[in-house]
Amino acid sequence: MDPVFLVEALPAGDRAVLDGEEARHAATVRRLRVGERLVLTDGRGGAARCVTESVQGGRDALLSLRVEESWFEPEPGLRVVVAQALAKGDRGELAVELATEAGVDEIVPWRAARSVAKWEDGPRGDKALARWRSTARAAAKQARRTWLPPVTEPMSTKQLAALAGEVDLALVLEAEAGVRLPDVALPAAGRLLLVIGPEGGIGADELAALSDAGARPVRLGQTVLRTSTAAAVALGALGALTPRWP
Repeated sequence: MDPVFLVEALPAGDRAVLDGEEARHAATVRRLRVGERLVLTDGRGGAARCVTESVQGGRDALLSLRVEESWFEPEPGLRVVVAQALAKGDRGELAVELATEAGVDEIVPWRAARSVAKWEDGPRGDKALARWRSTARAAAKQARRTWLPPVTEPMSTKQLAALAGEVDLALVLEAEAGVRLPDVALPAAGRLLLVIGPEGGIGADELAALSDAGARPVRLGQTVLRTSTAAAVALGALGALTPRWP
């Protein structure tokens, strides 16, 4: 399958140039050669399939391309926003990777009370957020997505509750919830917020605040999932239960 590369803007004509880090990856890692095809995407639904006409490797890598076709893929009618609690080690980045591959439309880092990881304001927090964004970018390319899910600034529980009150439906994954996800009436369009708790679970006060804002606790099944895998599993279920998977 043709590899995907993210660019700021798609070519307006029948010729294009790929440079910078994406060109270095194409020339050095993917080892693309003259005559091979690739796909450019702007991460906002636009895409262009191109043929490589020349390749220059090294620090100043550059690929000259001929555009064969261009197209636009609309966003799904039902957009899923995942609020992912901060997780220790690389589990947060794994959660972002899997959710992006599973089709999440937006990711909100959540500063849950029981999160072991703490993103303080300043350089360390900025670095952690940058890693999540870089992970989403790489996963979107791997999954051949034309939409790059944004990763927002981290939210507090109060901010997350406000978001829950704004969306069309908010669901909180909770292992002990009495309602199963398949039994919930899901909208066909709009915004759905999916809240994923930390390793230690969602605190009672947090669950109450989210419920007061209109969020509904639901469970996926009989087993307890890790915070790093829960969003991806739920996104798969939502894809099958709604028109998100055509």
